[in-house]
Amino acid sequence: DNIERAIKNAMGKDQSDYKSMTYEGYGPHGIAVFVDTLTDNTTRTVANVRSYFNKNGGSLGTSGSLEFLFDHKCVFHIAKKEDLSLEDLELELIDFGVDEVEEDEDEVVLYGEFAQNSAIQKYLEENGFEILSSEFVLIPNDLKEVTPEQRETLDKMVERLEEFDDVQTVYTNMQPEGEE
Repeated sequence: DNIERAIKNAMGKDQSDYKSMTYEGYGPHGIAVFVDTLTDNTTRTVANVRSYFNKNGGSLGTSGSLEFLFDHKCVFHIAKKEDLSLEDLELELIDFGVDEVEEDEDEVVLYGEFAQNSAIQKYLEENGFEILSSEFVLIPNDLKEVTPEQRETLDKMVERLEEFDDVQTVYTNMQPEGEE
């Protein structure tokens, strides 16, 4: 939904008017929250993001204040090849900054260092791998456990943020449900 709204917004405006901005702060119960946005009006966006934090018992922080709590990674989803040894692939890609390889039903998921994105992509393209998708993600270093009541409050805040048209993605360091 967020992506579709952003595309509809952008169709009527010059794309160069949009800026990618990241906001970070603490939500209720000390949970770290990163909010990636794409906006044509940074004043409106920061005011709205700040109000969502404030209304839910959190506070918006300064840029870079929570970076140490998350690892910035690039993620590639590639099509499986017949006779592909994941072990060999992982050993080959370590030199390119990939630190984790996971097998899914019909794809392989690679997690790598953010700064190595282009080197990983170049390797995959040069070696005939079909890249199904790629993205950048923030992965929390340390997950914080929350009570069901705290989770409800945090989920409400995240939901409100995600409903805001300018917001692309919300990351938290809250322990995922069912993974205690």
